[in-house]
Formats: sequence, C-alpha cells, structure tokens
Amino acid sequence: MTYDMSHDHPAPAPEDVVWAIPGSAPARTALLVLPHAGGNAHAYAEWRDHLPADVTLLIGQYPGRGARFSEPLPESVDDLAGPVVAALPEGTEDLVVLGHSMGSLVAFEVVRALRAAGRAPRALIASACRAPFLPNPSPVHPELLDDDALVAAIKERGGTDDGILDEPELREIILPSIRADFAIDDVYRCAEERVRTGCPVTVIGGDADPIVPVEALTHWAGVTDDGFAMSVLPGGHFYFQEQLPAFFALVNPVLDGTAGALAGGVPAARAA
Repeated sequence: MTYDMSHDHPAPAPEDVVWAIPGSAPARTALLVLPHAGGNAHAYAEWRDHLPADVTLLIGQYPGRGARFSEPLPESVDDLAGPVVAALPEGTEDLVVLGHSMGSLVAFEVVRALRAAGRAPRALIASACRAPFLPNPSPVHPELLDDDALVAAIKERGGTDDGILDEPELREIILPSIRADFAIDDVYRCAEERVRTGCPVTVIGGDADPIVPVEALTHWAGVTDDGFAMSVLPGGHFYFQEQLPAFFALVNPVLDGTAGALAGGVPAARAA
C-alpha cells in the first residue's frame, strides 16, 4: 500500500494524524485505534481510562475532520491508512492495531503496510466488521441519498451524537466526511488472494448487529496463520458503548499477551 500525496496539499503534521495519549507509567506497548466511518479521534479518547497504565493509546484521525478538516476528503482506504502509517510515533515497535467497523478495514491495511516495512504489529483486533475479502453486506450508497436520508441511515447505525446530526450548521460540517467514508466502505474489498496479517487476529462483535451479522465475523480467520479468536458481546453495531469494561476485558489480554488466541483456528467464544 502506498499513500498518494499528489493532492497538491501539504502533508499533515504527524500529531494531527495520530493522537498519542500516554498512560501514567512508562510505556510497555501501544494500542492504535482506527475509527469507524464518519468517526473521529475524539470519540475514542475516553478509552484511555480503560487501558493499563503502561499502554499508550494512539488514535487515527482521518482527513476532513479535526485539525485535518481542510484536507481533501479521502477517496480510498489508502487515503485513510497511509498517513497513519507515516505518522506513527517512534518507539511504537510493540503495537496492537484495533479498528471498529470500517476502521477494521483501515486497521487491516495498516497492518499490511507495517508488515511490508518489516514492522509487523503484535496483533490485530477487528470490531464489528466483515472480513476484508468479503463484499460489504450493508452498503449505504451515500451517492444516492440526500442529506436527510443520509442522516437517517447514520442514526440507524448509531455511534454518532444525534444532537450533532440535528443541528444544521454542525451537520453541514460533518456530513461530507461521513459521505466520503461510507463511499469507501461500500466498495472496499481486498482482491489479493491469501493475504496474511503476519500476526494473531482477534475479532469482536455484537450479537444483534444488523450491519455485520455474527457469521460474517468468523471469516477473519482467513487472514491469519498466527492464531484467531472471536468473541461476541450483547448489542448492536456499537455494542461496546454501554459496556466498555466488558469490551476491554477482551482487549486488554491481547495487549498483555495473555489472550488465548495464539495457536491457530480457535473456535468462536461468546462472552456474556
């Protein structure tokens, strides 16, 4: 994967592309989080409170939002993942990469790029997303929707503050980046055969997710030869929002290296 910088726009500052929120102890490892379609780094900053003190939280910020608001909107997964790879802080050799929804596809591409550069992460965690070689089971088709219809589709998925979507001035600011993200998510599909992450993969989803059914999660086993584990929590597409402690009870063992997903083909587990 390569990042095309031909937009005639200056490269963003690394700290604007990857937020770094350290813990209170010397860093042992780092968790890189890639947001969902239409998401931004702010939405994941509270995760710092649920991580061990010696884990640095890194969060990707996509073009068209935050300090990157004036950048051209992304047109492909490469436009989302490439700057993140380039902006990773030094000293993050021990890294776990996590994505939610479309962010899982971005995370997969980040892992591929890091592996190609000889910097393979220790693990990949995919949340509420189809496997990268599968077509999108619930495309949004934002190009066919006016603003009101797009807002209705976003509200149905959850994950975005309805107050923002109901405020005309704020809506006008955020909808372009949401449209761009959904257009990318609609069509992304890794066409290369037998692509492997080079690290263990853990997948987590909601048992009542209308966007990504549980059976779609199982196919992530096909992108790794290094160990696979799957857990399902109660809830929909943003299942973790009301149960962050249960979610991090699955994530933190991966960060600690104690997760039981290290020897190929582990069957799916259901977490209560």
